[in-house]
Amino acid sequence: MAGCLDHIRVIDLSRVFAGPWAGQMLADFGADVIKLEHVKGGDDVRRMGVPHLNADGAPTGETSSFLAMNRGKRSVALDLKSPEGREIARELIEKADVLIENFKTGTLARMGLDYETVASLNPRLVYCSITGFGQTGPMAHLPGYDPIFQAMSGLLSITGSSEDEPALVGYSISDITAGQYAVAAILAALNHRDAVSGEGQFIDIALLDTQIHAASHMAMNYLSSGKLPRRNGTASQITCPWQAFDCADRPIMIAIGNDPQFRRFADYLGLEGVADDERYATNLARVQNADTLVPLIAEKLAARNADATYAELEAIGIPAGPLNSFEDTLQMPQVKARELVRQLDHPNAGRVNYIANPVRFSGDPVAATRPPPLLAEHTDEVLREIGLTEERIAELRGTGAIA
Repeated sequence: MAGCLDHIRVIDLSRVFAGPWAGQMLADFGADVIKLEHVKGGDDVRRMGVPHLNADGAPTGETSSFLAMNRGKRSVALDLKSPEGREIARELIEKADVLIENFKTGTLARMGLDYETVASLNPRLVYCSITGFGQTGPMAHLPGYDPIFQAMSGLLSITGSSEDEPALVGYSISDITAGQYAVAAILAALNHRDAVSGEGQFIDIALLDTQIHAASHMAMNYLSSGKLPRRNGTASQITCPWQAFDCADRPIMIAIGNDPQFRRFADYLGLEGVADDERYATNLARVQNADTLVPLIAEKLAARNADATYAELEAIGIPAGPLNSFEDTLQMPQVKARELVRQLDHPNAGRVNYIANPVRFSGDPVAATRPPPLLAEHTDEVLREIGLTEERIAELRGTGAIA
């Protein structure tokens, strides 16, 4: 069965995380994604991350980071500094629906691969540029990586415990967030092209912008009240109780979303009269009096077993969950039922486990059928598709324009 985007061709000129993540999402949805990589070494992320080990524990030459961002794609290796490499790129772009790139502002213009130039060749092209700070403003020329945007966006001002230094979110959230915004924007632009205008357009995605926007209600809390949100560990600043509590064996996360839930929770813990106490009867009151309520709850939970408590809370409709490691998470019956861990056969790495795309369509499958590519694995295949002969491909390889 075909995917939702099997009629769409994407040229992925991006590297590292944000752009490749967007390209992989589109590949998962069925798009033909052609990853253009440098002839010498390819995407930097091929050399970043944890070495991927085979079943015998030996390195395979692949990295976890590349495998996580590039399934479903075909790899073509070009030297974009050579006239021949740029000409091939233009021919591929001329037949594409989407281009994704994350070069520093102005770099592709110097190669004649900027939006204005390639749109004259392919007016239907949706061209998505992902940079640190966007195409405008005094910082547009600057590069940046995920921790810079976690810091600049204000995210680190609300992440970590109140007593400790800021704590980075444990994965590259700014990159993944920007990649998700890029996917949404690309799909919107494709729909506008096909349903309204008949023409593509330029999309400007900035990691700083998207991370600020993703702050959502926390940023709005500040705009509404003028009060800066603070670091609060696992606790919410707008709902209480909504945090991790220590049980006898390990912590458990509890999230009380409304007053009836709190009443059931207080009864479960044996906190008589607490749900009727004006200091705790409403969520707003509980937030204002968290300094006295939280210790009462913590004392009741301290001697309990976490798994038993979780099961008992689940039975009475109280949202709770264990603080899992990835190992714990991937063994959950729910995760297995949703088939979130799947396998692909990779030419170097063998049978590779991967985290499947979480989207489930009723009419179209979302399942990778192609493993992350080897560098230049599909160069000849793709060049033949645009009409190059075997002799011309060999000639280009001899000049170093392709690999």
